[in-house]
Amino acid sequence: MYRHVLIVEDDDSLRQIVAANLRRRGHRVGEAATATQALAALVDERPDLVLLDINLPDLSGWEVAREMRQRALDVPTIVVSAAGAAPNRLAELRPLAFLAKPFALDELLRLAAGAATTPAPATV
Repeated sequence: MYRHVLIVEDDDSLRQIVAANLRRRGHRVGEAATATQALAALVDERPDLVLLDINLPDLSGWEVAREMRQRALDVPTIVVSAAGAAPNRLAELRPLAFLAKPFALDELLRLAAGAATTPAPATV
């Protein structure tokens, strides 16, 4: 199980619902509404899983993922987005999984529990 999850999501309601569900299952949860907040939290909090929205108000989630790689912040990442993901982007950034919004909360919780850790990105 991933103990400390950072949720990067600009939709306050969705972020709070996901955070509450993760906390009920024993995860420590950090929250960020922007890419800037996410990058700071990655350094300060050192999560062991990131739930990353793509459409953020300041930078894209793809840019956050690239910055993570440049900073050698090797944290498994689940991309969560209403926008589709091109196969070449998934291949480049290799997220643990891609969940299209709207997604089944149970599937996200299963992934956070570590039940689907595979080297290749899984599209759900």
